[in-house]
Amino acid sequence: MNGTEGALAISTRPSPAGPVVLRLAGELDHDTGPRLRQAVEDALRGPGTGLVADLSALDYCDSTGMTVIITAYHRALAMGSSFSVGGLSPVMAQLFRVAGLDQILTLHPSVQDAVDALSGD
Repeated sequence: MNGTEGALAISTRPSPAGPVVLRLAGELDHDTGPRLRQAVEDALRGPGTGLVADLSALDYCDSTGMTVIITAYHRALAMGSSFSVGGLSPVMAQLFRVAGLDQILTLHPSVQDAVDALSGD
């Protein structure tokens, strides 16, 4: 699946190690959040599907975008799956820490670190 409408591009790819990687590029906000919700639903094929949000190309994330990410985390857990975030830029990592998301989500410095962590589950 590839989405490019609006200011957010979402691509989905299975990782050879098992988890599905959702790569977000652009802006995650009120207008683009519903597309991420749908991408998460599509990616969670069943219990045990690990999901990694690759935010390395995310330029902007408002409170709605953060809520969508938290909802994705809770949705994955409800389905018996894992959810992790990888590749945050220093600015986005600071934003997530200030908002307290580092207390809810597992944040990894790189997407590969996130994939490796979920592959060990």
